[in-house]
Amino acid sequence: MSYLDTLRQWDQAVTCVDEQDLTKALRIFLSIQEPNSKMYFDIGCLHLLNQDLDAAEKAFDCSIGKDEHLAVAFFQRGMTFYQKKRYEESLADFQHAFKALRGNQLIDYKALGLRYKLYACEVLLNMALSEAQLGNWDKAHENLVTALNYKTDTKLDIIDRALDSALKQKLFKPVEFPSKMLFKPNKHYVAELEKKDYLGKAKVVASVVPQDVFSGFAPLQPQVEDGPTCPKEPEVFRALEGEPHTVLFEFVPETSDELAVVPGNIVFVLQKGADNWASVIFNERRGLVPYNYLERLEISLASKPNEGQGQSQPPSQKPPTRPERKSGLPPSRNSSGDTQQKDEQSTDNLCIVKVCYKFNFAVSVPLGSSSEILIEKIRKKLKLPSAAITLSLTSEATEESVITPSTDMESVWRRASGLRITLWCSIKEEQTDGTPPSEVHLVALHSYESSNPEDLNFHEGDNITLLSRVNQDWLEGQCSGNSGIFPASFVEEVPVNGQSFE
Repeated sequence: MSYLDTLRQWDQAVTCVDEQDLTKALRIFLSIQEPNSKMYFDIGCLHLLNQDLDAAEKAFDCSIGKDEHLAVAFFQRGMTFYQKKRYEESLADFQHAFKALRGNQLIDYKALGLRYKLYACEVLLNMALSEAQLGNWDKAHENLVTALNYKTDTKLDIIDRALDSALKQKLFKPVEFPSKMLFKPNKHYVAELEKKDYLGKAKVVASVVPQDVFSGFAPLQPQVEDGPTCPKEPEVFRALEGEPHTVLFEFVPETSDELAVVPGNIVFVLQKGADNWASVIFNERRGLVPYNYLERLEISLASKPNEGQGQSQPPSQKPPTRPERKSGLPPSRNSSGDTQQKDEQSTDNLCIVKVCYKFNFAVSVPLGSSSEILIEKIRKKLKLPSAAITLSLTSEATEESVITPSTDMESVWRRASGLRITLWCSIKEEQTDGTPPSEVHLVALHSYESSNPEDLNFHEGDNITLLSRVNQDWLEGQCSGNSGIFPASFVEEVPVNGQSFE
């Protein structure tokens, strides 16, 4: 069985689980000839749902045999032994799971396709329960005390309750894995499974027969005498007519779906998603890059061959040299005024300006540009009138920090470090009655942690000020002096008559 067939069956099986058809899902899983460790784990979970403990044990054995560092598989096999009242073997598996955590507070399996976090304190709680079942109450108490050192705020109650029960030598409930939560194949790989017809249907290019629509194979036919005078446009220009972009900031990938790029690389954007991620191609590799790390690259029409003339050489795609960024930049088309032309065409001292708005973005202007040129560049990016834009050197727009036509721009550009500077942007917005818009406050229902620089991290119960609604699923907000985007399902809006935030 090919890898594509295996991936397709895996996706069909987890879809059946989502549709509550567990029997069909298990039948599809068992038809896979060479399952990997994650597929065996899914099979074991389905057997547990059917209360087939012997089959579940064998499936988890195979999963661990394929990957001896999969802590969650040890945890599930330990729960299988516990249900079979084989407490010594259950204890050994929980100990293996805790060892695989390597001293970490938790393991997040989201990157591997499983939306589950295995907490060290929960593993220690189950270890203590196995010891209690064996009558070793001292060791059970010792494991629970150790669990307190690994606890998180959300897991505090279950550890405290278990510790109280252990002191009274009473059994407590184990922490169980939600068995319907399975490893799923990479969604981007699954999306590529659909067959594509790259050849298309054959058609007649030129024929002496009027309205000839024949497709297929036929003997040689006489062709028209006067063929096309212009050579066919090379494929490189067809690619450049897409979405060429210049990379502004270095991006280090965290998953296999993401693509590593550095400032100056030229990438082609294939698709921009609503979640601010763009699917790009760079060096014949395809991956995801944050769209606000990119800037649209305008290709001059002069680089294409004129109609009726010979074919010219395509423009060079060599990335610009760091940090001057000399090549890969759009040529200036403004010919009015020598001073302004020098400012726009000079790329030796190009400065990257990071603008903190409702979302973060970047523009590039020559170092030493006037405030009018800087605001005009930002105006085009936001598609707003210049009068509505207020730029400042700090997050709070004060009289000293706001950039105006009378501001000494030399002092502003002296703040740049390594041809980079950060500015803050606000928009003058008013309601129909002339009063400023009221703030919307949110409260976090769950903690949200992300290593992406554009995301906002917060803890459960934190107060968040809503800045904007990115789309139906993502919001932009501010919390504890930081701003960024976050999932809308993690928060709820505080009623107007609710208590005010301090």
